[in-house]
Amino acid sequence: MRLLLDMGNTRLKWALQAQSLGWLARGAVDWQEADIPALLKSAWASLPRPDRVIAASVVDPSREAQVASVIERLFACVPDWLRTPASACGVHNAYAEPQRLGVDRFLAMVAAFADGHAPCVLAGAGTALTLDALGADGQHLGGLIAPGPQLMQQSLLAATARVRPERPGDILELADNTADAVTSGCWLAAAALIERFVAQMALRFGTTPTLILGGGDAARLAPLLSLPARLSEDGVLRGLAVWANTHMAAASSD
Repeated sequence: MRLLLDMGNTRLKWALQAQSLGWLARGAVDWQEADIPALLKSAWASLPRPDRVIAASVVDPSREAQVASVIERLFACVPDWLRTPASACGVHNAYAEPQRLGVDRFLAMVAAFADGHAPCVLAGAGTALTLDALGADGQHLGGLIAPGPQLMQQSLLAATARVRPERPGDILELADNTADAVTSGCWLAAAALIERFVAQMALRFGTTPTLILGGGDAARLAPLLSLPARLSEDGVLRGLAVWANTHMAAASSD
C-alpha cells in the first residue's frame, strides 16, 4: 500500500494506492489554507499505514519539509521524492538536463503513454500553462510554458495603472467593458496557444494527436477549444502509480 503525493503549485493532491491504479482514498489541500500540517493530519489520521510514501513535487523545499514532517509523525517513515528521470516507463525525456523538466509534466506523459494515448499533446492548465508533445514511441519531443489564464490576469493587473476591473469578467468573443475584456483575452489566449501547438504537432506526427487537458483550470478551458480534448483529473497521480508499480516490480526482480 502506497500513499502518493502530487505537490503542485496550487494544491497538494494525494491518493492511497492499494493495488494497480486503484485508489482506496484520495483528497486535496490548497496551499493557501492557513494550517497545512493540521489539514493533512486530519485527512490522513484514519488511513491505514502505507508501506511507502512517494511524492512528486514542484514546490519549494520548505513546503516539502513541512509535508515530510507530518508523514514522519503519522507514519514513521520518510517520503521518497521522485525527481525527473531521463527515461522511465517507456517515456524518454527530451530535455538535455532531464531534471529541469517538471516532474508533474513527466508523470502526466507516463500516464498518457501507459493508457495508450500517444501520440498526444498534454496541456496542463494551472498556475502555468504547460504543453508537451509525446510520440507514439514514448519519445518526448519537447514543449512550451506560458502563464496560466489566471496568472495572465494577475500579471496584467499588477503591471498596469488603469486596468482595474470592477468585477470578475465573463469570457466573450467581443467584450465591451474592461472586466470581460481582460478575462476573455487571457482565457482565449491560452486556448489559442493550445490549438496552435496541436496544429504544429499534427504536422510533425503526420496525424492529429490526442489532446489531453489537465490541471485546475482544465474544465473551464476545455469549452473554449475548437478541437476535442480528453480531461485528465489526476494524470500526475496516475503516472506516479505507474512509475511506482514499474519501479517496485523491477526492484523485486533484482
